[in-house]
Amino acid sequence: MIIDSHAHFVPPRLLDAIRDMNSQFPSIELIKGGENSFGFSFAGHQSTRPVSKLLSDTDGRLDWMNTNGIDMQVIGGWLDMFGYEIPADEGQRWSNLINHHLKEFCAENPRFLPLASLPMQDGKVAAKVLDFAHSSGFRGAMIGTQPKGKGGTLDDPDLQPFWESAHRNSSILFIHPMFNSGDERVNDYGMNNAIGRITDTLIAISRVIYSGHVATYHNAKIIIGIGGAALPFVIGRMMRNYELHKDRLADPSEALSLLYYDTLVHDAPALELLIRTVGVNRIMLGSDMPFPIGDATPRNILDQIGLTIADRAKVETDVAKKLFGL
Repeated sequence: MIIDSHAHFVPPRLLDAIRDMNSQFPSIELIKGGENSFGFSFAGHQSTRPVSKLLSDTDGRLDWMNTNGIDMQVIGGWLDMFGYEIPADEGQRWSNLINHHLKEFCAENPRFLPLASLPMQDGKVAAKVLDFAHSSGFRGAMIGTQPKGKGGTLDDPDLQPFWESAHRNSSILFIHPMFNSGDERVNDYGMNNAIGRITDTLIAISRVIYSGHVATYHNAKIIIGIGGAALPFVIGRMMRNYELHKDRLADPSEALSLLYYDTLVHDAPALELLIRTVGVNRIMLGSDMPFPIGDATPRNILDQIGLTIADRAKVETDVAKKLFGL
């Protein structure tokens, strides 16, 4: 069973439901973005991109999986539409709507495994939705790097109930960069995708590491996409910072050994560095489908790095199979 651990999908019925129920979400404005498509403005903030056809193309996704020899795909929602800026009670209903349709889609299409959406703007409400998601069959959630909107942090004390729920439920938490990386300097040259996603994730997870959350809530199984977002390259510098401030920082090296990673680095030597740093027992195949910055042929990079048959099986199958309880 070849498993793609990092992908996104917006079920077609969810889009229909959003159109039909939009009046029930007063803080969410639908912004027309072409024929039969729309983006979102949350609480008056900048509109997201329109929902692309590829995000909801079931047949196209299955064709791509068959072409690439992928048997199962783990899907989260689309980060642009998580809506962390809206009021918490509305966010709870919004996340529940997304989760209902993700679960329904995966029940009808068993080659997909869903990760829940959570209202990360409020720790108590996020915990409530996460508890309910587990009771209804989800293994965990895909969460954004910036709860409460631009500039939010995952180590915010308000989120303690969420982290306690994740620890209690042994949740899988895929930490994923947001629509806006938080740095205006990356808004040119396509750098928001090329660089902003990396820096956004690196800052978010570094705070989770130094705050001690990785160790404290160790039952939560945290996945860092984009090959760990440069963590293997900067671990020496992070450790130097730790040595200088041991009285108030958690050990980054220990944290790296507890995290999970995907193969989405687009560069064989970079993947080899990741493997040397954390080991194949922590790495899973990842494509980031259906986005252009993702890897349209995610298994090809494994041909370039000389893995043993056993180690390749870990990356393509065994680690994800164990983690997701397949």
